[in-house]
Amino acid sequence: MTIGILKEPAFESRVSLLAGEIKGLTKEGILVWVEQGAGQRAFCSDEDIQSGALIKERSDILNGADILFSIHSEDLPAAGKGKILVGVYQPLYNPLLMADWAAQGLTTFSMDMLPRTTRAQGMDVLSSQANIAGYKAVLRAASLYPRYFPLLMTAAGSAAPAKVLVLGAGVAGLQAVATARRLGAVVEVFDTRPAAKEEVLSLGAKFVEVEGAADASAAGGYAVAQTEEFQQKQKARIAESIRKSDVVITTAQIFGKKAPVLVTEEMIRAMKPGSVIVDLAAATGGNTEVTKDQASVLCGQVTVIGDSNLSSSMPSDASKFYGRNVINFLKLLIDKSGALQVNLADDIVSSACITHGGAILNKRVEAIAKSSVTVQS
Repeated sequence: MTIGILKEPAFESRVSLLAGEIKGLTKEGILVWVEQGAGQRAFCSDEDIQSGALIKERSDILNGADILFSIHSEDLPAAGKGKILVGVYQPLYNPLLMADWAAQGLTTFSMDMLPRTTRAQGMDVLSSQANIAGYKAVLRAASLYPRYFPLLMTAAGSAAPAKVLVLGAGVAGLQAVATARRLGAVVEVFDTRPAAKEEVLSLGAKFVEVEGAADASAAGGYAVAQTEEFQQKQKARIAESIRKSDVVITTAQIFGKKAPVLVTEEMIRAMKPGSVIVDLAAATGGNTEVTKDQASVLCGQVTVIGDSNLSSSMPSDASKFYGRNVINFLKLLIDKSGALQVNLADDIVSSACITHGGAILNKRVEAIAKSSVTVQS
């Protein structure tokens, strides 16, 4: 069996596997081919990789490897029938691409579709990367905020601690809370899940509660759609907190849908001059009315940063964690003899498998793809 590691598009600094993880595969008798320069932006040189893998041209890998690892679908040309693709392809947002890959006879595993279960924790790329994103979001905000984060008392005067509001207490949100607290900020957190309160309080932050939220316990860490009545109460409570905040980190997403808009332009303009918002939900529309993905927007005197790929800004550790997630998943695709298998009776494998045998297996992706084709027609 041959695994091919492809170089990511220009906007991505991570790589699917680093040299350490590659060595582990080759010890199991698996042949690994890596595209030239694939690990360079993650500070993993071709020389490091060559101790366990072969450096190959992209075309050779596409034609000769059995499994292709590429985090993104961009710049991923058609591969031969029967190839297996492993990455983070957001199939619910790219249904027509999935239909095209199914027609090509590709087997596609999208790591963002894994179930959020205990057994799948070691493969959970969303959590491992969100942890990094939450950390970097606060550092990014701190670097732009024109005042200190901690309480500071000097002979020249005192500086009050920054007030940080975090919207969403999932993995990214909790890491943002922990990081902001380590920097000395006073932190408030809003989340629709009452179960998040204990975790927030344990980190030394205040939990902002709004009664009447829909149950999100089965949403795997995502937000869920709320009633109109709750949304109005939610916006009023958030507006109250935002007026007092210097920095806002937004992380709320609804699985497979547009991110909920929690912050209006009016709320942003009511913030203090120099305030900063970092929106981690930018790729799915954003949590503010003015968010633009991969861009900074000045709304009045408030900077709004849209960035859903912040984990890429810390590529060494991000690649290491992602690679370990992928290795754990790969173990489910290899039988005891070292041969490839697609065991759809395994709930983890079946959840991640989007296309196989010339068809889209995920019913939700299939329905969206058919609907998209109908609209285009």
